[in-house]
Amino acid sequence: MGANKTLDFRYAVANTEVLVAPSGTLETFGSTVVEYILVSDLMDEVGKCRVRTGRMKLSKPQIITPSAYSEMLLEGFGEEARRYAEWLSENEDALRILRYGYALKRESFSEELVSRPVEAVIEDARKDVERRDDPYLALVHGVDEPWDVCLVRLFWEVVNRSASRNIRELAEKHLFDKGARPPVPDAVRDEIERAFAAARADRSLVKQLGALLQKHNLFSVYEDRFFELMKQ
Repeated sequence: MGANKTLDFRYAVANTEVLVAPSGTLETFGSTVVEYILVSDLMDEVGKCRVRTGRMKLSKPQIITPSAYSEMLLEGFGEEARRYAEWLSENEDALRILRYGYALKRESFSEELVSRPVEAVIEDARKDVERRDDPYLALVHGVDEPWDVCLVRLFWEVVNRSASRNIRELAEKHLFDKGARPPVPDAVRDEIERAFAAARADRSLVKQLGALLQKHNLFSVYEDRFFELMKQ
């Protein structure tokens, strides 16, 4: 198998199977932590596999515009995982209304090389998942490289399971109504605050600040501050 295939997210997705998906859905108005056990086949070693365990922190879904969605960053993920997320944003519809932010929690991450057939390791892991009976625990069988794509695949399955409930609960709060002001994603808010601070220090950056607000369709949200800055 060519080295280029091991770095192709399409190959990783095609060889990823979510054996036990979380039964719980993502929180609509708060963050969710999903634990995972990822068992990966080793390409060049027969009778061995790698077991990774860790957590993904998924932030509460945000209502955003398509232009803002295209700026999504996947903290902690590699380049192929980013490419896969970009492909999803261009070819799927489920996330065009909501943004789900997520990151790997490295402090809980561990990996172990196991000298046993992968089938036996998966069976033991499945029993462990059943014993723990955790609605936010998943078991995934995937590739060893790029393994983080397997977690994006898991994330996408959890989102598909959760989106209808999240949309319903947001609608019940009338957050999709015309004229309703959607919450600003934390990453976008931080970017805008940095831009305001820079524009206060250097007035030549005011035009750049206005362009940033227009880009995220948030000028009406920040226009009072913007014009006050202009007066100063």
